[in-house]
Amino acid sequence: MFDLRMWFRALQIIPRLSKDEWDRLDLVSRWLIATRAAVFVMTIVSAGIGGILAARDGHFSGLNFLACLIGLVFAHATNNLVNDLTDHLQGVDEGNYFRAQYGPQPLEHGLMSVRDVLRYTAITGAIALAAGVWLVAATGTAALGLMLAGVVFVLFYTWPLKHIGLGEPTVLLVWGPLMVGGTYLCTAGQWSWDAALIGTAYALGPTAVLFGKHTDKLPADRAKGIFTLPVLLGEPLARRCVTVMLVLQLLAVVTLVWRGALGWPLLVVLAALPLLRDTAAVFARPRPETCPPGFPKHIWPTYLVAYAFRYNRRFGLLFLLGLLIDLALR
Repeated sequence: MFDLRMWFRALQIIPRLSKDEWDRLDLVSRWLIATRAAVFVMTIVSAGIGGILAARDGHFSGLNFLACLIGLVFAHATNNLVNDLTDHLQGVDEGNYFRAQYGPQPLEHGLMSVRDVLRYTAITGAIALAAGVWLVAATGTAALGLMLAGVVFVLFYTWPLKHIGLGEPTVLLVWGPLMVGGTYLCTAGQWSWDAALIGTAYALGPTAVLFGKHTDKLPADRAKGIFTLPVLLGEPLARRCVTVMLVLQLLAVVTLVWRGALGWPLLVVLAALPLLRDTAAVFARPRPETCPPGFPKHIWPTYLVAYAFRYNRRFGLLFLLGLLIDLALR
């Protein structure tokens, strides 16, 4: 029987489960948890931005947009599965590593076998690939390069890109020009540098989220020889980088409105300023070594990433709201 309550929960957080609880789950719930579906909102926002921009410019194919949305979400899910599988096979996640503390790592916790994960990965990746192939056939070879770039990033983000300080720049590129620009291209049938630029402004948020996550697990990554940008920069500078990215994101939207690339309704993102202030205050202080009083224990040891993710979700939804208002007024 399908557990809709668990579906909703898995889309909000990454639930911690025992083996008995896992065995009682339906297939969809297992897939949502194994793929860390709670973070799909960032991908959905990127696709939504590209689609709404295409509609604003008078070029919108609903079928192509749906294929883009499905393809991008399943590509993101495939990447998360590949991430866990690669880190498990390389021994990164063993020994109560950070990833195994904040939610179920299906392989490390014995919830799934390698064969199970390979099966999930193959099916999930096939759906993403099928959507990409359909879009290439529907829109021409212009989408082929974007699809191939996506395949490369899905397969090689975990290793070697993340290990050599290129994981964070990859997220900026993927969640911006690749997702937003690619969705615009496939939905409108033409490339738009404005859409790519607008996408890059939004992608500063997901990049800040990844910075927060990698800063949370900086000591563990350093001990494992994983040289993410926060490991290379050190915690104080990494925390300052997150604040700078979030401020730049807001300034970029204001600038894009000023130069006419975005309509004035996008200024609704300024409603995120109070939460930005609170988030910046968290990142101004060293990360605590133990769970602070009042902080949700079921989220710990994720800390900085939790605040960055909460802010990015608020900003992203306001961004979409502003685009929809602008579209309605036009």
